[in-house]
Amino acid sequence: MSTKERRQREIAEREQLFLEKTHELVCQDGLLQLQMARIADACDYATGTLYQHFASKEDLLVALLTARSEERIVYFRRAASWNAPPRDRMFAFAAADVAFVERNPQYFRIAQFAQTEVVWSAASQERRQAFLHAMQPAGELALGIVSDGVRSGDLELGDATAEEVALGLWSIVVGTHTLVHAAGLLEFFNVKEPYRSMGRNIHRLLNGLAWQPLFETCDGNACERYAKRLMSDVFGETA
Repeated sequence: MSTKERRQREIAEREQLFLEKTHELVCQDGLLQLQMARIADACDYATGTLYQHFASKEDLLVALLTARSEERIVYFRRAASWNAPPRDRMFAFAAADVAFVERNPQYFRIAQFAQTEVVWSAASQERRQAFLHAMQPAGELALGIVSDGVRSGDLELGDATAEEVALGLWSIVVGTHTLVHAAGLLEFFNVKEPYRSMGRNIHRLLNGLAWQPLFETCDGNACERYAKRLMSDVFGETA
């Protein structure tokens, strides 16, 4: 191994250490307590060394999301490759993020914070582009499912675009995550099972698009059985 290669490996390993320690501190103390000096100290490095890797705390948070993106994409790939009709795979695609967030609750908290205007806009263009590039496969997979629905004859877009259909589902999922993580908010409005409500709302959206086969959302037991089967078949867990 050349000196240059060894140096590059050391830099990559140090950056990975900074990211792992950041995640650990966020889990331990929360996002608002996160400080660059404390991260560096926890890794036994000078704060200046940390800044050689990340220009700001905002850059560090976006980089942390980027580092976990491939793990998130794995869930989307499982949904997209499921041996099922396009409509079922579209529902599974939305459920994929629920499965991922339930196993990685801190990821969404970091994502929610890092993608606020004040943090996202303060991060460097380079770090933002790296995150967008890492998440690009998710968009491509979602659009591919919509295209499969059109090709199969199960979906007619009419005046909608594939991007609008995907955005509709994305909005429902992210909105539900956001409300769930706002402690006490849904309880105040007597919403007891938000993710089951999310599933029914996704069915209503797909029904509204006339995406075949239509699903009877008024049968709560049928919705629950559908979700349980899907989560078991695609993600190996119960709904």
